[in-house]
Amino acid sequence: MQDVEKLKDMVAYQQGSVVSRTLIKKDAGTVTLFAFDGGQGLSEHSAPYDALVNVIDGEASIFIGGERHQVKEGEMLVMPADVPHAVKAEMPFKMMLVMIRQA
Repeated sequence: MQDVEKLKDMVAYQQGSVVSRTLIKKDAGTVTLFAFDGGQGLSEHSAPYDALVNVIDGEASIFIGGERHQVKEGEMLVMPADVPHAVKAEMPFKMMLVMIRQA
């Protein structure tokens, strides 16, 4: 990937599904795009490293440690390492997830 790309166009919505596309996968971390159809989500889980969510389309609720955060296009949120989190798309929703592994 060496051309300028539009993030919104790099992953497509699919009815009733969550679609992901990994852009970078290295020992130091990953960059993944997600497209959630409205009403779809990821169940609560945790990761041993920090994660940055950058919202590129739509709106969603992101739950971190049981606290609800409403996010929309153009906003970002950090999910700290080892804290349970979940995602629920309020409408079709796209995000870029950047995970940085700790040394």
